[in-house]
Amino acid sequence: MYKILVVDDEPKIREVIREYAEFSGYEVVEAEDGMSAIGLCKLNDYDLIIMDVMMPKLDGFSACKEIKKIKDVPVIMLSARGEEYDKLFGFELGVDDYIVKPFSPKELMARINAVLSRFKSSAVSNQGTLKFGGLEINIPARTVSVDGKKVELTPKEYDLLFYLVENKNIALSRDKLLSDIWGYDFFGDDRTIDTHIKNLRNSLGPYRDYIVTLRGVGYKFEYED
Repeated sequence: MYKILVVDDEPKIREVIREYAEFSGYEVVEAEDGMSAIGLCKLNDYDLIIMDVMMPKLDGFSACKEIKKIKDVPVIMLSARGEEYDKLFGFELGVDDYIVKPFSPKELMARINAVLSRFKSSAVSNQGTLKFGGLEINIPARTVSVDGKKVELTPKEYDLLFYLVENKNIALSRDKLLSDIWGYDFFGDDRTIDTHIKNLRNSLGPYRDYIVTLRGVGYKFEYED
């Protein structure tokens, strides 16, 4: 389960983000100012930080700068100010996304998913070829081999398999798969996922059972080292 640190001096904002994030399966920790956020990051690890810009004691930009010195963690900035200068300044600090208030909670969740997916993909990509028994997956090269024989997948099947592998042993709902792979504005339904999973399993042959169906939930790539 991903752990998210939400930093904002407005309790209602933190409450809304917590509600949507926990519904999406994330663990949420809250902080009300930049100083508190830095203290928490010194003691704990987080998979993503959502940081407001304008806060008492220490602003979000300054807090982000200090946190980046001690932790390699993606950051999404929230701000009521949408000027280009503020956004550019944030990106120069290493911010991964910038959202202007007021914002749609659903869009925020989609952006969280996208940032985590990119961050996770980057980390996995550095590992080169991943081996699961006779199944070999090279994410940077976008190649898949079954018992030494290369198999051809459609672009979305590659994306789906890579996403499942990147989140190995984690339960993924159909809605989350649709949102992260097809995009939060995709006008499809659960059958889209089920069809691609069926085709993907056929391509994996003897290793089809690595993709496990979680009834009433979705799927996961299950493999114990």
